[in-house]
Amino acid sequence: MRRLACLIASFALLSACGTPPTPSVQQPEGGSGWTPKPGWTFQRQAVAAANPLATEAGARILRAGGSAVDAAIAVQMVLTLVEPQSSGIGGGAFLLHHDGSRIQAYDGRETTPAAATENLFLDAQGKPLPFMDGVASGLSVGVPGAVAMLALAHRQHGKLPWARLFEPAITLAEQGFAVSPRLNTLLQAETALKSDPVAAAYFYRPDGQPHPVGHVLRNPELALVLRNIAAQGPIALHEGPVAQAIVDKVRQHPVRPGQLSLNDLKQYQPREREALCDDQAAAQRTVRVCGFPPPSSGAIAVGQILGLMARTPQAKAPLVGGLPGTDWLHSYTEASRLAFADRAQYVADPDFVAAPGGRWSSLLDARYLDERARLITSARMPQAPAGQPAGVQAAWATMPDQPEYGTSHISIVDTFGNALAMTTTIEAAFGSRMMVTTDPKRPGGFLLNNELTDFSFAPRDAQGRPIANRVEPGKRPRSSMSPTLVFDRSSGEVLMSAGSPGGALIIHFTAKTLHGTLQWGLTPQAAIDLPNFGTTGGPLLLEEKRFPAATIEGLRARGHTVDTPVMTSGLQAIQRGTQRGQRVWLGGADPRREGIVAGD
Repeated sequence: MRRLACLIASFALLSACGTPPTPSVQQPEGGSGWTPKPGWTFQRQAVAAANPLATEAGARILRAGGSAVDAAIAVQMVLTLVEPQSSGIGGGAFLLHHDGSRIQAYDGRETTPAAATENLFLDAQGKPLPFMDGVASGLSVGVPGAVAMLALAHRQHGKLPWARLFEPAITLAEQGFAVSPRLNTLLQAETALKSDPVAAAYFYRPDGQPHPVGHVLRNPELALVLRNIAAQGPIALHEGPVAQAIVDKVRQHPVRPGQLSLNDLKQYQPREREALCDDQAAAQRTVRVCGFPPPSSGAIAVGQILGLMARTPQAKAPLVGGLPGTDWLHSYTEASRLAFADRAQYVADPDFVAAPGGRWSSLLDARYLDERARLITSARMPQAPAGQPAGVQAAWATMPDQPEYGTSHISIVDTFGNALAMTTTIEAAFGSRMMVTTDPKRPGGFLLNNELTDFSFAPRDAQGRPIANRVEPGKRPRSSMSPTLVFDRSSGEVLMSAGSPGGALIIHFTAKTLHGTLQWGLTPQAAIDLPNFGTTGGPLLLEEKRFPAATIEGLRARGHTVDTPVMTSGLQAIQRGTQRGQRVWLGGADPRREGIVAGD
């Protein structure tokens, strides 16, 4: 408890680190200031997560002899409580795991209710709903998958009993945790959450103001739910009173009820998929970068961007004054536009949509990237077209640009040789803005995801051609989550675990960190600290007040439209390094959020 008190007290210091910038409309979650992080070094094991209380819970599990998966479960349960805007048991996750010999990709992505159709997000006139109307509604809620997926991973890689992993979160939920500056800032900016009586009573005071920083917030309802999951496993969430409460909440939404059923929850199954890996030439060695396959677009897009950059004159360009230079940013942006064009054309749930040429790695083939790289010149392409990997003519319509939100990331290495990267989400900040409780008289509960808004609202184009990532019953929506593990190509040793929240910009935040560590030789913390940048097909976004005017003007001279918003990543990374001749783990956490790294 003494350590807990210190961590709670530390939150108060975060608010003194500068005035929070105004949230950008392009960001999944608003900014809450910049808190410099020192970078961390550990000898044996480490946990990087988005909140100090969650990180410490994971570290305690490792010290008790738990595995990386054990620690990830403890971290996720605490994040459900202390970072409810980003992830939780009402959402889903992708977990990439290496046990020293093989890599596994655990898919806990949410699924569409069986009664849903491709017209889910169309209004009475057949037009797509305004985006936020879809988000804050029962229509947007997919079947949660995170708990079932973690249970599958635990059966294969857990060392401590399942129930023990819930103890830190249950204790915090019962005794309370201090509202952090970031949670308070996001609650101040939030409006739709107040429309839900359960959420309003929990997060806000009677005068409508959020609980202040430092207020001790207790969640006895979540504590009870977690106790039941600890005792019974995922069945306590997917069947019984909690499942009924989830279904009732979705189907009784006062404006746009959803179609989720008890059978949808009961029938949910996590998937184990094959990780998507490709080789990249780093500054010192060849590495193998492994990420999550579809339904995530992350590994494909990150791999394409890094691969295309390696084929440009900027492949080995150094930082200019400690920052990415104009020429490098131009080439990166053009590579990104090509990657996002392929993403919009091809990527969707592989159980519903075939990979081009029969394999997703066709989008990373050397000859294909050679061909695509020739489109990158010294000026901006007027249009960035999708390619034809393996000579395949796409049968799908291109998905229109659409907002994408949410998420938190966890990286862990343990003393047993296991490493994992897990990105977890309820999609938008505070998800569907619906809080589930089995007893309205008991404060608290957990938030439901709005994951189905990651599908294309428009199911077909003007010619009637279907969009690959359209709504279909039982389907998993496309994601940008990019949990990443990096290996030494020759020895097979794990070199790095990394990832980030940030909606579609996850791809850029992760690619930035990989390039920074592998090509520029930066520590994880220094790479994370670099200014953010990226495009999803529209303007080039450069992090507010981080780039000189000459860089911005140079990019505009090449034809780019440049915006400078707040870009709130939440990067976490752990990397192999050497210190005083000894092998160590170097940890980094994003100064834009509250995360830390802890270990031994």
